[in-house]
Amino acid sequence: MNQGKYIFAQLTNFLPKRVFDRIVEKRKGNKYVRTFTCWNQMLCMLFGQLTSRDSMRDLLLSLEAHKSKYYHLEFGSTVTRRTPSKANEKRSYKIFENFAYVLIEEARKSCYK
Repeated sequence: MNQGKYIFAQLTNFLPKRVFDRIVEKRKGNKYVRTFTCWNQMLCMLFGQLTSRDSMRDLLLSLEAHKSKYYHLEFGSTVTRRTPSKANEKRSYKIFENFAYVLIEEARKSCYK
């Protein structure tokens, strides 16, 4: 699985983190947050998509299996079964929607170069 860790890191390196951070700041997504930031949440959900998880429960079980790699995968140091679910309930989906639009625009630009 070490190879998978590096592939995931390579994929996430393409994400414009500064743009994401600006969106989070604008929407106050990390207000009152100590450990599990919007970036950590986004990476966990991305991991779920890339590994074809069928449900939140399936994702959380998969994440638990990779507990020793949390730091390297940038999931944050404390991902419990409840943490991503709670974050999904409390945070605005608009943060991730806006970021998706940024990524779609980047993809469009790269297609027409």
